[in-house]
Amino acid sequence: MDEVEFGIGLRRPEDVAQDARKAEALGYQFVSTGEHVFFYGPIGNGLISLAAAAGATQTIKLMSAITLVPLYPPALLAKQVASLCTVSNGRFNLGVGVGGEFAKEFEACGVPVRERGARTNESLEIMQRLWTEDDVHFEGRFTNLPGVTLAPKPPAPVPVWISGRSDAAMQRAGRFGTGWLPYMYTPERLASSVTAINGFAADAGREGAVAPGLFIFFAVHEDRQEAIRMATERLSVQYNQDFSGLVGKYALAGNPDDCIARLREYVDAGARTVMLNSACPGPYIETNERLLAEAVLPAFR
Repeated sequence: MDEVEFGIGLRRPEDVAQDARKAEALGYQFVSTGEHVFFYGPIGNGLISLAAAAGATQTIKLMSAITLVPLYPPALLAKQVASLCTVSNGRFNLGVGVGGEFAKEFEACGVPVRERGARTNESLEIMQRLWTEDDVHFEGRFTNLPGVTLAPKPPAPVPVWISGRSDAAMQRAGRFGTGWLPYMYTPERLASSVTAINGFAADAGREGAVAPGLFIFFAVHEDRQEAIRMATERLSVQYNQDFSGLVGKYALAGNPDDCIARLREYVDAGARTVMLNSACPGPYIETNERLLAEAVLPAFR
């Protein structure tokens, strides 16, 4: 079996540097953070948070999970990504999503929510060209480039992880992705999505190009029911819906043995990069991440 890499989400925007150092010390291969402009609760900006994490760490890789690509002008996002790749010595991975869970942020940013998929696809094409070519001319539906050269370019190819749940996201992964990072997936759905993406990638002349991954929330506690309770409460607030019937389906929640068994199902389904995000109260996050690193992940080493 290929090596499985694990990342941990940075939950506190005000403590990014400290949390990133702790993650590196615990042996995680990635730190990640998501973003929204506006959401149901406080949340930071992924690129800025990961720049702070880059300056506080030495070797751990960085992943935006995810960047809301349609909310950015593609030339500006290409510049920010190239800069973050440069200052982190090539450790940055771009996670890509279209958003839409909070439509008001699209309205506030002047981006029609119905255009988010098309804008994302066009942005990915533009960014790949700006990262690798000089004197880029582009005439698109949303963006025109009059012959521009980005400098400095990223020091190495930028890994692009496509997130989502839909067929459109899988097609996007096949066309543009270095990796596939779905969320709220069962192991069975993960396996079927990997098969579909391999087909889309082959159609795009990129056979075997997309690495399978997974984004998943977790709560691990010696008391199984306490873990389930924490995950249910946290995710119900975060997504503004009742998660009592969904935690067992879409999250890791239980004692260490429960989490090992469920995580193994995802690994057997193909996941080789697993990004984990705490679903628990703030005071328990540090214990949650330590217990995962010490009592669950060693089963996969």
